[in-house]
Amino acid sequence: MVNKTTTQDKILDAAEQLFASTGFADTSLRQITSMAQVNLAAVNYHFGSKKELIQSVLQRYLSVLMPRLDQEFSQLLASQKQNDLTAVLSVFIKPLLELNKVQHHGTRMFLQLLGRGYTDVQGHLRWFFNHHYGRTLDKFVLLVQQACPDLPASEIFWRLHFSLGTVVFTMASNQALQEIAAADFNENVEIEGVIHRLIPYLAAGIASPLTLTSQTH
Repeated sequence: MVNKTTTQDKILDAAEQLFASTGFADTSLRQITSMAQVNLAAVNYHFGSKKELIQSVLQRYLSVLMPRLDQEFSQLLASQKQNDLTAVLSVFIKPLLELNKVQHHGTRMFLQLLGRGYTDVQGHLRWFFNHHYGRTLDKFVLLVQQACPDLPASEIFWRLHFSLGTVVFTMASNQALQEIAAADFNENVEIEGVIHRLIPYLAAGIASPLTLTSQTH
């Protein structure tokens, strides 16, 4: 049993590093087995397919993140009041930072992997998220709708995806941004500080009034 667990972890560790740096589509199982120093049969035995391996890599983080978010969203909805959008988005901060306990730099790694899921057009991940965490995601969207009652559902869809893109880019370039902040502005900013800076920016963008152009299309 110990050897089985160790082999799984070696495969998952290698896969997530390669997926984050190279992408899901451009990473081969051969590259993963080479880095993990296992044979292809071990990947097939433990995960079955590349798609299932991708899902398992994300699940290591999601199994920690999503139950915590679900609980927080439920508490906000139970308050039966229109929650401020900044407060809704701030719910993500602590659960995301807890991902650093899953893996070293886990917060950044997870968000990079999430971004890869969109840029590589991994359709199976949409099914995976909806199947396992659809109710939690629905709670979040409902909270955003309650905080922005003047925005139609289609506009919220676009703005949430624009926001996700902003988060993914920021996390992907987090190290470079920290170095620039230190060199140019003498600011030492850890990842928690970056996330705190992001929240009001995202809230303002999501909640911004509809323009005439967006209202007519």
